[in-house]
Amino acid sequence: MLRRLHHEQPDSFAFTPLNKKWAEGQMTKFPEGRQASAVIPLLWRAQEQEGWVSKPALETVADMLGMDYIRVLEVATFYFMFQLQPVGSVAHIQVCGTTSCMICGAEDLIGVCKEKIAKQPHAISADGKFSWEEVECLGACTNAPMVQIGKDFYEDLTTARFAEIIEEFAAGKVPTPGPQNGRYAAEPLGGATALVDYEAGKVKYNASVALADGIGDTVKRIQGDEVPILTPWLNSGTGKAAKAAKPKAAAKPKAAAKAPSAAVKTKAEAAESKAKPKAKAPAKAAEAATSATDTPVAEKKPRTMAAPRKAGADNLKLIKGVGPKLEETLNDMGFYHFDQISKWSAAEIAWVDTRLKFKGRIERDGWIEQATILAAGGETEFSKKSTK
Repeated sequence: MLRRLHHEQPDSFAFTPLNKKWAEGQMTKFPEGRQASAVIPLLWRAQEQEGWVSKPALETVADMLGMDYIRVLEVATFYFMFQLQPVGSVAHIQVCGTTSCMICGAEDLIGVCKEKIAKQPHAISADGKFSWEEVECLGACTNAPMVQIGKDFYEDLTTARFAEIIEEFAAGKVPTPGPQNGRYAAEPLGGATALVDYEAGKVKYNASVALADGIGDTVKRIQGDEVPILTPWLNSGTGKAAKAAKPKAAAKPKAAAKAPSAAVKTKAEAAESKAKPKAKAPAKAAEAATSATDTPVAEKKPRTMAAPRKAGADNLKLIKGVGPKLEETLNDMGFYHFDQISKWSAAEIAWVDTRLKFKGRIERDGWIEQATILAAGGETEFSKKSTK
């Protein structure tokens, strides 16, 4: 199959607000200057939203990640998981046709596709809802034959059950993915000999199906329903996903139950405190460590400089967590030297932190401690590696 952009393209593309928030959350997984690492998940979410990857979608992802268009095109054309032409509005069905599935009836499933969707792969059904293709091994050989719809596997299929699944999708339903013959996962057809808890009714679905069904993160996103925002590292989310991810609030202690005094220690705690000598942290480091915890710290703008000193600006990239773009941002804010950063108070850290793209990295990466060492002419483990 030729991997090239389709000859007909939409005029524009934009992530929905929820999808955009999700995409921006994915970008925070990677260090400053390495956002291109998020290209595959962003392309996949664009495909889930529209059904396929168009040229405007590709360019939107490239702009968000600061990548050249050709680099994103290289990714999209290399991986067959990305559809480069329009697909069915409800579902694009990928039938595994490799050895195990072929032996177990994949050709019969393809026959269902030809009968119910279209004679040829990649052709869209008359009602515009479905399309299909045959793909190479999807790695579910024990549960052959199977198909992938969106990101979900429908396994242990018969032609009758596969036809029902298509009909359910056409009716606006979302069939539960996973094995379709009553199997829990990939245990022997004669019955499980290990991990038998499910036989006692203790669990309903295997782990992957439980995620798809339990938090609503299934193929239904292609149909335009509300999209779960799964960015637990940002403590954000909406819909079922957020409700599933948010911890329950701790119950308030009863009035009669008095909390033990902070001065009272158990024998084990007292012994532990004696065994571990207290480490004396620098005053600035201790002050900085409190800025991201407890109550919010009032912001105070640090002293800035209009330009670096005559000797030239320090190489702020020697601080772990500061890349080229972040160094440029700090320079634009008026910070050029290690000693400037080393003198930030907790309030000043809070001021700078709210103006950085990725909050929390000042304390997380220990900028104050590193800058103090570098300002005194010393070296850190990170700066030693960086100057090699």
